[in-house]
Amino acid sequence: MLQIIKSYLKFLYNSKNEHGVHSPFVFDLVTKCFYDKTKYTEYSILKSYRKSLKENKNFIEVTDFGAGSRVFKSNKRQISKIAKTAGISPKRAELLYRMVRYFQPENILEIGTSLGLATSALSFGNVNAKTTTLEGCSNTLAVAKQQFQTSNFKSEDIEFINTEFSSYLRNSKLPTPNFQLIYFDGNHSKQATLNYFELLLPTITNETVWIFDDIHWSLEMEEAWETIKNHPKVTVTIDTFQWGIVFFRTEQEKEHFTIRV
Repeated sequence: MLQIIKSYLKFLYNSKNEHGVHSPFVFDLVTKCFYDKTKYTEYSILKSYRKSLKENKNFIEVTDFGAGSRVFKSNKRQISKIAKTAGISPKRAELLYRMVRYFQPENILEIGTSLGLATSALSFGNVNAKTTTLEGCSNTLAVAKQQFQTSNFKSEDIEFINTEFSSYLRNSKLPTPNFQLIYFDGNHSKQATLNYFELLLPTITNETVWIFDDIHWSLEMEEAWETIKNHPKVTVTIDTFQWGIVFFRTEQEKEHFTIRV
């Protein structure tokens, strides 16, 4: 906790808003997406999805995984409590929705479905996109899948896959065209994050957008973020404290931004 507080104070000291951004690409993203104050009607649907999960008092067996497919821990948890403590916050869900709406990716990958709170934001940002979402715990994935089927979502455009993330990325034939947007929210450890990064590098294009969750969660995650920022194929990064956003635009000079959202 102390480490996160120190990191946040450092973030506040270094962060800027749109007035400190001189890149036209990043300036447009900040002003037209990050700071977009439009009250989109989809927000109410995202809120209803969250509300129904928070009202679900059923218990499920939740399994967390360590290295590879090794079970780290397993315990029974109430769905309502998972919805309150795990997954994306309402504010971040709305920002994720706006980012998908802004970039309009045709193929989206989510690493870490949980109960589908972020999945709902991803899928509603572009209803014509194909979304693939990966989850290691079969029971939480089943809840998400059922929730989509009973909610106002085009669940046929979402592929729910129960898998160990590295194995899937290493062994599966990735779609063509490749994922234009990837949301990394599966295993918040340095080694796993860098492993996913390296496995997915062959899929990048000039339009690729990657979003890494919890980059300041631990010193290890901050080390992973620094490694990603310094990779030669990465040109532009944005640190929003909660997220690290990565671009591979060859026409951009290598530049790192710290933006308050």
